[in-house]
Parts: sequence; C-alpha cells; structure tokens
Amino acid sequence: MGTIQLAVFMLAAIGCFWMGSVSAMDHIVGGGAGWTTPPNKTFFQDWAFPRTFGVGDRLVFPYRPGSGNVVVVNKEDFDKCTQKNVIYMYYNGPTIINFTTTGDNYYYSGVGKHCEAGQKLHVKVVNQKGSSGKLFPFKLVSKDTKIAAAPDTAAAAPAKALDAAPAPAKSSATVIQSAGMASGLLTIFFSLFI
Repeated sequence: MGTIQLAVFMLAAIGCFWMGSVSAMDHIVGGGAGWTTPPNKTFFQDWAFPRTFGVGDRLVFPYRPGSGNVVVVNKEDFDKCTQKNVIYMYYNGPTIINFTTTGDNYYYSGVGKHCEAGQKLHVKVVNQKGSSGKLFPFKLVSKDTKIAAAPDTAAAAPAKALDAAPAPAKSSATVIQSAGMASGLLTIFFSLFI
C-alpha cells in the first residue's frame, strides 16, 4: 500500500470516528402517530416522559404543510391554551427545532381546539446526552422465576420480577450510524487493493 493510499485511509478512519462521537439525537414527536390530534389528553406527555432531551438534540414535529402548526409559548399560555405571549409560530411542516440551551420548552397546536384536546408538549432540555428512554418499557422476568399457580394449587409461589435496570437504549440512528461507519471503512480499505 502506497503512502498516499495509507494517508487517505487514515484520514477516512479518523473522519468516521469523529462522526461517531456526535451525540445529538432526533426526537420524532409522537413517534408513529406524529404531531396530530391525540387519542387522549396526556398522549404527548406520556411520549416524552421516558426521554432525555439534551442540548444539541432536535425535536421533529411531523405534519404536512398546511395541515397543522406548532406554537411556541410560555408556561402560562401552555397551561391555558391561550396565545397572549406567543414566542414563535411554525406553519410549514415538518417543523424541526434545535435545542441550543437548557430549560423548559412549551409547544402546542394552534389549530382549532387541538391544544385543549391534548396536542401539546412540554420538554425540559438538560445538559446531558439525549435518549429515547428505557430499552425495555417493562420488567424482565428470569427463566427461574416461578409463576403463581392457579388458586386451587397449594404450592403456588409468588411471581418475582428482576429489579436490575436494563442498559440505556441506543437510538436506531446511532446503530445505523455505527453500521455505516463500519461499512464505509471496509469500502475504503478494499478499494485501496483493487
């Protein structure tokens, strides 16, 4: 392998590792449901609850242009669904908001009575790495755990769940990024020998 090829390979490898250190995360508001009138008033807060919103993360409100909006307000307007002190209003979806500072952020839909129906979201941005929440939203049960028997069985043992906390979840973007880096390195490596 020539000196130039080795230098190109090393620069590509260093670039891939720099890309891997980026910790910003995209949070798609509402998951698969998107930014729409929710099935219940706590839907968006329930969606946000397990997540960590970090500085550098992005909040993505998926909606079609002309079909909705995102109103950025203070806490009082958020609580009352009023527009006395609107900070900003986005109309052309999807709306992407970059978190550049820590603090509380309040959003709601200004269409009709959507805010009153629960199409509103409060997030607290912290100076940490963002996360999508727990890997498993349920408790794991070991294979050795005895399941409670039917009431007429005398030897019934109470079911126990493991209390060990699962490792934090990696976002699908992080997994895809890691796979892309490995693929890119292999492509560069093999192209040097062809």
